[in-house]
Amino acid sequence: MKKLLFVVLLALSAPIAVQANSAGCGLGSTLFKGQSGLGPNVMAATTNGTSGNQTFGMSTGTLGCNAGDTVTAAVDSFIDSNMERVARDMSTGSGETMETLAALMGIQDKDKSQFFEVSKQNFSKIYSRDDVTSSEVLTALKLVMLSKDDLAKYVA
Repeated sequence: MKKLLFVVLLALSAPIAVQANSAGCGLGSTLFKGQSGLGPNVMAATTNGTSGNQTFGMSTGTLGCNAGDTVTAAVDSFIDSNMERVARDMSTGSGETMETLAALMGIQDKDKSQFFEVSKQNFSKIYSRDDVTSSEVLTALKLVMLSKDDLAKYVA
């Protein structure tokens, strides 16, 4: 309750300029569309992360997701909106977010197991510190993938 009150008070205070789509795409971005400031962006990102509908939105081009986005933009947006889940699944080399990440990167079924294993083995390089950004995660992931011939072809 205290967290919700804090977020509401923060939203009512002077708006802080935040990039309009910093919460990524999904149900939360649709619900809070047009609002700016830290509060609405935090609530949109939280809703996006807990509703688990970004994959649907990305594949259908709904919920503020653009199916025509470049892979890098879609992957970066996905990682940004799901940092903790991606980290959890990447550290084990399996899970729904790793499956989605592989699909967004266009990784073929025959290369998925290697993608999952390489990500797991290099987790500490990819998530190199507690405050790592989604762009840094994606860059580190691509560097790791470049070191493997079967995965290098997926790096744009």
